[in-house]
Amino acid sequence: MKGEYIIDYLGMTGKNKHGTPFKIIEGTKASNLTIEFQDEYHYQMKTSMQNFKRGQVKNPYDKLICGVGYLGEGTHRSRHPNNGEKYREYKIWSEILRRCYSPKEHIRSPAYKDCSVCDEWLNYQNFATWYNENYYDIGEGRMHLDKDILIDGNRIYRPDACIFVPQRINMLFMHPSNKSGLPNGITKYSSGYRTLYNTKLLGIYSTLEEALENYMIEKRIHIKEVANEYKTRIPDKVYQALINW
Repeated sequence: MKGEYIIDYLGMTGKNKHGTPFKIIEGTKASNLTIEFQDEYHYQMKTSMQNFKRGQVKNPYDKLICGVGYLGEGTHRSRHPNNGEKYREYKIWSEILRRCYSPKEHIRSPAYKDCSVCDEWLNYQNFATWYNENYYDIGEGRMHLDKDILIDGNRIYRPDACIFVPQRINMLFMHPSNKSGLPNGITKYSSGYRTLYNTKLLGIYSTLEEALENYMIEKRIHIKEVANEYKTRIPDKVYQALINW
């Protein structure tokens, strides 16, 4: 088609590999076309007639992660251009989407069934920008993205609720149960509820409510101790959230 004018092809439609429709809206030659995706975003891009026919055109608004997450338009890439390795922010973004929207993940971690990601963060560009503004490293261990230390009981991953915390701190807010279905550290005996916190025996209480109350008192003390240990290495809003928890 070298040298052939594109006027005969204007308005032609097709679909990319993910089923998103597009059409030719501009061009003079088969090697230099402009197509527009026919979705709510109407993203436009340059391509060739060859790629047009094959459907080899990428729409940054295709929802490729769990049917909800998309890359969006911007400067943040998902992979390193030299070695193809996924960037850390992309790994974290795709992981929280899978936690919230993947049925397979819900089998492994049912606690995330009623969690969601805010509309703003369904666009990777927005999450990556927030990540670069908020991520920090204390030089030891892994950093975790937490959604409910700042806002107790929060179930939505969103900018005003999420913070990065060292893994050790995040583990303090896990609520595992033992084989009896009771909170970890509390065991039912004929004489009452035996209560431990980090191997420290707190006592044996006649009711579960008493056991839980004393367990939480000890846990709050421990959280404040850890907060003070990390005070100079974590953002002040993280420290204040731990102290006030």
